[in-house]
Amino acid sequence: MTFTLGDVLVLFGLCGLAAWVFQSMRVRELALAAARRACREAGVQLLDETVSIQRLSASRDDAGRWRLWRQYRFEYSVEGLERERGHIIMLGNRLQAVVIAEHRPPGNATDGDRLH
Repeated sequence: MTFTLGDVLVLFGLCGLAAWVFQSMRVRELALAAARRACREAGVQLLDETVSIQRLSASRDDAGRWRLWRQYRFEYSVEGLERERGHIIMLGNRLQAVVIAEHRPPGNATDGDRLH
């Protein structure tokens, strides 16, 4: 059996695509672990046990190398009733930031927070 140059290029392309998909799955799992940890530390509940990709772009890391910049979104709840949104920033496979809005424990509302 003889392979043409086109066959070899298609094979390399498919291998590259498979490697990118597996790397993306790994980064998503790292982002999910970061969301779980951040929610546990903030005392809130991670809803749906998932993160979803919101934005994707290219950016340079501290060493000047190009990496994929990903922003993942997740939802959490303070009291189990409302859904709040947080997000995670990943640059390559490194965690850059986890954002969860500050919240006050129930019963500590100020006059400006009350609806009249």
